[in-house]
Amino acid sequence: MSKTSDCEKQVYMNREISWLKFNERVLEEAESEKNPLCERLSFVSIYQSNLDEFFMVRVGSLIDRMLLDKNIRDNKSNMTPGEQLDAVLERVHFLNERKDIVYGRLMGRLEEHNVRIVDFRNINKNENRNLEEYFNSEIAPFLSPVIVGERQPFPFLKNKDIYAAAVLEKKNGKKKIGIIPCGSGVIPRLIEVGRASGTYILSEELILHFAPAVFKEYTVKSKSLLRVTRNADIDADALYDEDLDYREFMADIIRQRKRLSPVRLELSRELDDEIVNKLCKYMDIGRKYVFRNLSPLDLSFVFELQDHLRQKSELFYPKRIPQKSAQFIDGRPILEQIKESDKFLAYPFDSIKPFLNMLHEAAADKDVVSIKMTLYRVAKNSEVVNALIEAAENGKDVLVLVELKACFDEENNIEWSRRLEAAGCTVIYGLNGFKVHSKLCLITKNFGGNPEYYTQIGTGNYNEKTARIYTDLSLMTADSVIGRNANDVFNALASDTTVKSSEALLVAPNCLQNRVI
Repeated sequence: MSKTSDCEKQVYMNREISWLKFNERVLEEAESEKNPLCERLSFVSIYQSNLDEFFMVRVGSLIDRMLLDKNIRDNKSNMTPGEQLDAVLERVHFLNERKDIVYGRLMGRLEEHNVRIVDFRNINKNENRNLEEYFNSEIAPFLSPVIVGERQPFPFLKNKDIYAAAVLEKKNGKKKIGIIPCGSGVIPRLIEVGRASGTYILSEELILHFAPAVFKEYTVKSKSLLRVTRNADIDADALYDEDLDYREFMADIIRQRKRLSPVRLELSRELDDEIVNKLCKYMDIGRKYVFRNLSPLDLSFVFELQDHLRQKSELFYPKRIPQKSAQFIDGRPILEQIKESDKFLAYPFDSIKPFLNMLHEAAADKDVVSIKMTLYRVAKNSEVVNALIEAAENGKDVLVLVELKACFDEENNIEWSRRLEAAGCTVIYGLNGFKVHSKLCLITKNFGGNPEYYTQIGTGNYNEKTARIYTDLSLMTADSVIGRNANDVFNALASDTTVKSSEALLVAPNCLQNRVI
């Protein structure tokens, strides 16, 4: 392959920088005065959660690649993994400064609506005393502090959990580091401050403030909240042994992922260089991966704040409700209507209800022989999965491909696969080296001894919750050629292979790119 030309370098942008530009657009929505206040807060939190996943997957992948071969170059921007990392980290520092600024502005605007987050710099003595009593009675009993020393190793810090870190000094001048986990699951994140309803302090700030009461035998010289992001990039296919149960193997991979190396350390306050270097040494992370944030290390609490303002409709987007499609007539069987003509839904404008009704109808139809479906991400209490279970319990042949490599939905999918199997469904998994992203459903009826196909092809996940938010398309058809092609796809997946040729459907990896070109 020839080297990338200077012209091509100008045309192509590095993949990771391009992704950061996408997340910058999310941040711009938080900055935009055109958006209602509470929606802008949502965008700040979404920016942060997007960035968490970016570090876990993309930065983790770059670090792995650099360890394998630091000289390999990206074929679009001609950058080595190290150069990409440097560019990414520089850009993230810049974007985080913007995030901190917009968060501060939005929280100031929130005070106009009598909702505020305070800290110990802006509460009175009576509130301080009440919070101390609350800490002693409701929080301190649930804390598990650790002091790092010669005999006590540095504790394992869970991915994305918040910890209070204190630099401790004995009378002899020797310094140690104390660590307090702040996310026990028992302590509420928002703690009400007595002055008025709507005034809160974050639980981690409360714990950090009273660190001297936790480490009574020491003098607290400095302190900060910290949060670690861990690598989540594991190549499951490269590690898989065919003698292993694939589902249990993936469950083990998820357990391993929780303990992978840190790729980012976030601090809420300045600590001296010696302490930061010590933390980096303990966690085996480079200093350049340390970020100082002025805004809270986890912004997910803003959605809880919004619940106090729901009655103020001007602070939110107007509520949008997916509408009943005019293509379907109430009271008539869905499959019968699809047989008459193709049906096309556009989410979230159209409701997903006709598709769900089709599944339930097929589950109960005596002439339906089988239902075959691919699942990538489904809702927490999935009506789609419940319909498939209903069909299997009614004696239908139900084949479900559950993609266990759906990023960060693996645990959810493992649990659903177990439930489907328990109900009598045949469950298969993705192909080696590939992810099955297809959104495909095939219902086969016995029509006078001949197969009659009803196929649904979509761009979005079979998730009734996200179908109310995300823009996606859904085609439902009784076209026999499309049905046969869909059946070929499922037969190939069940045989652990790929489709070699197809008439109507564009099926990767053999019948998509070449056909499009």
